[in-house]
Amino acid sequence: MEKYIAAFTDAFMGSVQWTWKSILFEVPWYTNYFWGLTAISLLIWGLEITFPWRKEQSIFRKDFWLDGFYMYFNFFVFAITVSGFYKLLGIFFGGFGISSSSLTIMDISGLPMWVQLVLFFIILDFVQWFTHVLLHKYPFLWKFHKIHHSVKEMGFAAHLRYHWMENIFYKPLKTIGVMILGGFEPEQAYIVHFIAIAIGHFNHANIKITWGPLKYIFNNPVMHLYHHSYVLPKGSYGVNFGISLSLWDYIFKTNYIPEDSGAIEIGFPGDEKVPKSFLRQIIYGFRNTK
Repeated sequence: MEKYIAAFTDAFMGSVQWTWKSILFEVPWYTNYFWGLTAISLLIWGLEITFPWRKEQSIFRKDFWLDGFYMYFNFFVFAITVSGFYKLLGIFFGGFGISSSSLTIMDISGLPMWVQLVLFFIILDFVQWFTHVLLHKYPFLWKFHKIHHSVKEMGFAAHLRYHWMENIFYKPLKTIGVMILGGFEPEQAYIVHFIAIAIGHFNHANIKITWGPLKYIFNNPVMHLYHHSYVLPKGSYGVNFGISLSLWDYIFKTNYIPEDSGAIEIGFPGDEKVPKSFLRQIIYGFRNTK
């Protein structure tokens, strides 16, 4: 038992110390997630202010500060809280002989680092796309994902407004996605991580751009706005599930962009029942909301 307590404590305190060192600029700049997130947020917000798509939308849009708080809560506070539990899970599965090498189906150790990162980015994005589909398809998962879709005015910070339970759903599948790549060093994933954050912020931003022909590869604000549309195609549980890449939606026929005015209502039927406060939102989904 002492072994498990020590592992939990070490992981938890390690996350706390790394985050604090990040705030104090005591870690390499290219691994500083705290100020990296802050810099990316300010950059995308600046683009929103300079080139607004929906010009009537306020700079400090509805729930701006709530979504901003969600960014740091989900990215740091919750990550610190559960770091010890993830360490224990690693020990638990290791006891059954389940390791990263046991799930490897593609050894990429001999490839150039940039190729490894591209493959990691593609595989991880597909795993997230698939998980995102599940969040919409199954009622139990959708109860938690409703928090993200309760946004009524779109902006960059809405990217990381999501119920903490989504971390529980995404993390195991993302870990499996990493484990199938033999020889890949997760320490290098910070590059992909920062790129994904920037793309996610941009796709939620009040900016109009579609990338031209590249829209069939990369997600964009116009496409993602329709993912949040209040009115969906008849019989559909969702559209445009892409995270960073749109190609999965075009491949699996879940793409939908009827027009690009940006003048649509977002949310979902019954979104007025979602609590407005952060504290009530983080327990939302565990209660019968009928």
